[in-house]
Amino acid sequence: MDIEKEIIHIQQRNQRVELEKAWETSTTRYVSIVVITYLFAVLVMYALDIARPLINAVIPTLGYFLSVQSLPLIKRWWLTKQK
Repeated sequence: MDIEKEIIHIQQRNQRVELEKAWETSTTRYVSIVVITYLFAVLVMYALDIARPLINAVIPTLGYFLSVQSLPLIKRWWLTKQK
């Protein structure tokens, strides 16, 4: 009986881990962070009285987006160097 409970517990944990991994690479996550980054940058730029904050906020947002897109490539390169 205990072994069955252990197996069920392990299966549930594995399912949770798989969902969390899927979230980490999901488009929804990337888009959400990009939108939040943009809105936060706009607010900061308005507070600092920076000219054209709606346009200038694109720069840090684009920087985040490009860094996230390049991470899988860097990760693959790093993993090959570790072998």
